Amino acid sequence: MEDQTRSLLQECSSGCKMAINSFNQMRDYVTDEKLKTVIDQYDKKHKELEEEVAKLLKEHNSQEQDPGMMAAMFSRMMTDLKLMMKKEDSQVAKLAMDGCNMGIQSLTEVINKYEYASAQSIALAKSIVKTEEQLVQDLKPFL
Repeated sequence: MEDQTRSLLQECSSGCKMAINSFNQMRDYVTDEKLKTVIDQYDKKHKELEEEVAKLLKEHNSQEQDPGMMAAMFSRMMTDLKLMMKKEDSQVAKLAMDGCNMGIQSLTEVINKYEYASAQSIALAKSIVKTEEQLVQDLKPFL
């Protein structure tokens, strides 16, 4: 149970950090003030979730997890490339939605995989998934 809890929380940590990095990267390409507000709002939410994850990891004698270096580099390069080719707010929204969908899929997979993790860690992971799902909905008007 303890190992599963740590593993689930580390995945949550990695996912939150990946989202925060993506928000920071995309913010430079956004021209619509409403979209900037949405990105800032969810950046703040992800930072709060990451703080909760870090606190639980510390309680379980574990450390935060950074996104894999190769995955982070690839994500950054692809985002820059796509946004340089099409500098539109709708492209930012699409890329953010793609990231959300990947996060939803990967976190849901690890929630199912680590079914014996603590109830608190599972609830936090599900909260992150719900945040991602709500972000997708909030980005739709910008397509």
